[in-house]
Amino acid sequence: MTHPAPPTGPMLFLRAVDDDGIRVALTCLRPEGAPPPDISTDGGAVTPEALVTRAGATLWRADLRLTGGTARYACDGASFEVATDMEGDMTIAFVSCNGQEHGDLDRPPADRNALWADLARRIAAEPVHLILHGGDQLYADEVTQAHPLSRDWPDDVPDRLSEAQARDLRAALDDEFFRRYATQWAQDDYAAAVARAPSLCMWDDHDICDGWGSLRRHAQHSDVARVLFAAAREAFLLFQFGCRPDERPGICLGAGPHLSWRVDLPGVSVIAPDLRSTRTKRDVMDDRTWTDLEAGMAGAAERTFVVSTVPALGPRLSLVERAMKLTRRMENYEDDLRDQWQSYAHRDEWRRFLTRLMALHDRDGHAVTVLSGEIHLAMRATMRTARSEIHQLVASGITHPAPPQALAAGLSLLSRLGEAPLKGHPIRMHPLPGQTRPYTAERNYLVLRRRARTWSASWRLEDSGATDGLAL
Repeated sequence: MTHPAPPTGPMLFLRAVDDDGIRVALTCLRPEGAPPPDISTDGGAVTPEALVTRAGATLWRADLRLTGGTARYACDGASFEVATDMEGDMTIAFVSCNGQEHGDLDRPPADRNALWADLARRIAAEPVHLILHGGDQLYADEVTQAHPLSRDWPDDVPDRLSEAQARDLRAALDDEFFRRYATQWAQDDYAAAVARAPSLCMWDDHDICDGWGSLRRHAQHSDVARVLFAAAREAFLLFQFGCRPDERPGICLGAGPHLSWRVDLPGVSVIAPDLRSTRTKRDVMDDRTWTDLEAGMAGAAERTFVVSTVPALGPRLSLVERAMKLTRRMENYEDDLRDQWQSYAHRDEWRRFLTRLMALHDRDGHAVTVLSGEIHLAMRATMRTARSEIHQLVASGITHPAPPQALAAGLSLLSRLGEAPLKGHPIRMHPLPGQTRPYTAERNYLVLRRRARTWSASWRLEDSGATDGLAL
């Protein structure tokens, strides 16, 4: 018997910042047929709208304006404080890889969500103004098991689907995405964090399926894949943007099919290119996505954080990728390496991306920092520009289990080879503060702080604790 989606929320999504405070969308899930949630701010009651009813539950949204430095809102009798003053000191948390490929929701919540509990305690102890979610917020790899037509995808792909088959498959996938998001979002430690600090999210492959965009052409362009992507995109809009399925959030860049976005805070821009919606085995982004991203970067603030869900600065993985093609034993890992900017297939596009980052960074008074997840390790790197260095900060695996120490050691050795896709601008990997090698195999998240107009970064490592601050 399939169980209905559990109640969840509230969760806040940042929409805009102005001189008086912030605008956020609040979402929460209630049983189908139950009254809408009772939501209010200091300004009075707020009437929510129903976004969709599915899997025995209704997702509700209310648009709130929160002002006053520390604002309060209430949802069904529970009161929450939110830091809204972003003019001076600011704290941003960056997280990624919130799950694991198989059996994610079968893990004991206290173990799975240990770092979410740590982040929730941090939010209770100091103002945290924003949570950036840098990809793989949902591990949807098992969603395809919800229907016989997708159960063996991408290895066994039906040639075509009839209209009736496509409708039936879509309904099953819609319900399963909805139920998985709801079940994960309902976990206490996660819920405690996202109810008190607004979120901004960008997806990566596991929010759709493992390796989306890097799979073989026959699988990627099949009818099953098209239905799967449409269901994943709708669920992403509902649960990671707080939008109706037919909406394109106002923070998005341009008007293309991608979901790249830019949000401007006082003295700071956060830009997140969509590296999945238009990805193929040959291209990371299509022409329209590139055009909209470059236009968005042109208007960015003096301090810009670029969320590249896949790390933009890293070792010479193309050597490993080419070596893997020599043996069929390693072909299962080919899509993992094709996912990377460093893939030999994406070399020109990688150079284009780095050139745009460098051009923005080298403007007078500007500085760019790249934030990434995806690799289930913590690491940092730099790229030399004409003026200074671009920092790449990777925080990956807030709930995903840490990989073996041998992987961290191997990548650290590989990083010694160096990399310079742009001549004269070498990339270098460095240990985190207090660590001895560039890659750290512990679950982690990142904290960015602005104090007296100066930014720093510190990783929260599950076993080693918080690192010292790294000046940016």
